Amino acid sequence: MVPFSAPADDILWSLEFAGAASIPDWDRDLTAEIVQHFAAFAQGRIAPLDEAGDKQGCRVKNGRVIMPDGFDVVFRELAGDGWQGLTAPEAFGGQGMGGAVHAAISEIFSGACHSLQMVTGLVPGAVRLLMHYGSADQQARFIPPLVSGEWLATMCLTEPGAGSDLSAIRTKAEDTAQGWQISGEKIFISGGDHNLSDNILHLVLARTGPDGVKGLSLFACPAVLDGGARNAVTVTRIEEKMGLHASPTCQMAFDGAQGELIGAPGQGLAAMFTLMNHARLDVALQGVAHAARAHAVASSYAAQRVQGRGADGQPVTLDQHADVRRMIDRADALALSARALTHSALVALETGNHALADFLTPVAKVCGSDAGTQAAELAVQVLGGYGYLHEYRVEQTYRDARICAIYEGTNGIHAATIATRGLSYNGGVQADAFAAWIGGIADDTHSGSLAAALQDWTALREITSATPRDMAPAFMQVTIALAELGFWVRVCADDSAPARMRALATERSALLPGQVSHLAAQARIMAELAGDTR
Repeated sequence: MVPFSAPADDILWSLEFAGAASIPDWDRDLTAEIVQHFAAFAQGRIAPLDEAGDKQGCRVKNGRVIMPDGFDVVFRELAGDGWQGLTAPEAFGGQGMGGAVHAAISEIFSGACHSLQMVTGLVPGAVRLLMHYGSADQQARFIPPLVSGEWLATMCLTEPGAGSDLSAIRTKAEDTAQGWQISGEKIFISGGDHNLSDNILHLVLARTGPDGVKGLSLFACPAVLDGGARNAVTVTRIEEKMGLHASPTCQMAFDGAQGELIGAPGQGLAAMFTLMNHARLDVALQGVAHAARAHAVASSYAAQRVQGRGADGQPVTLDQHADVRRMIDRADALALSARALTHSALVALETGNHALADFLTPVAKVCGSDAGTQAAELAVQVLGGYGYLHEYRVEQTYRDARICAIYEGTNGIHAATIATRGLSYNGGVQADAFAAWIGGIADDTHSGSLAAALQDWTALREITSATPRDMAPAFMQVTIALAELGFWVRVCADDSAPARMRALATERSALLPGQVSHLAAQARIMAELAGDTR
């Protein structure tokens, strides 16, 4: 077993490389200090929960979830040290740190124990939502206990008949003489109602109007009401899952539960997307965390495991074999490039470049989530038979990472998003921002290969605009490859980049132009074939 070690230096380097210095109030030294403190806590207290929690799992007792042993103790330490309120406004007891600091902490947390991060990690988004849509009274009542850790939060969207299509939601909210009452069933609710915190703020999307998304409103539905009585909210079951065994995924029953309207009636979906857009970058970094962890385990194992002989006939470690070295380097490259892309989206968001942020966010979500499973699969292969066993836990990494391509919008939905809205919204302003970003890198680095790859992408953009849904998956893959090429070209041109990254950059910047060209050519053939069959 390889102990968890937070990639704090890589994270800090990536944030600055992505342009964090342009974020208002960015403080590199303070961020480094915060990250190092959390890394120590994650390594010493959070990471030891991961394997035991995966084996023990969760259980339901009297309509509530009982978390694995030790999770409640560590959560109290986490909350007591102020980590739950890291990004919350100081006026409500938080520390007022920005999104870049949160991104660094979130990735380390996911790498240490994705299951616990899932249960606790919705609080920053819930606070952000309340700051945008909640009344002053709701902010005053709800945000401080979320910051202190007395409360946690859930996001209750999905229903048995309404997965990605939220317009099909049937959970109803009725305005009665006793206030709003919510009735219906929600599924796939991360966290549900559990014993980590004294109360849980369920953010529930329910129907108050006619069919369609315009009839949806958002409600705050505490599990425990003022006065101490329990609300009519029950966990009816925990799903048995491939991974994240220590993170309860619950089926929830709302039986006339009391709720408070957040924002205006019919504003529910807009409010919920305030939470979800940041959550998608969080998911990207969950994938990155798994990729980095997979690389760390594979690299450590291969450096110690003696197997076979070198050209001189002497015994060598696994990492001296070319194919093994290739897989280890590929896992490292996946983590580094996906992290950089996600950080670039975050910097764009934090600096007000909304067109670029809107385009990069779904790209980062797909890139990061795919990186997690691809790197985990490579690590299993590097470890061979031991990778298939539980001992080194790369099989758990694969199981836990796999959900990232599914939740917060499947990767196919995000591909469709950039092929439709990303290319058409407001005359294509989002795609234009992405092209300008890549073009700027090509100009700054004098990279002819990146400029040529951008031309391939631009030509494919026109084809995709004509048949976006057919071309969406291929267009997403070409976009990711182009963004990765931009990153590695920049690393090649940066003499201050770490030597390990520069070595990877030399290889990746040589291979990726051909990959972009090949993928774009395949996509054009697909478009022609699709046209012939219509």
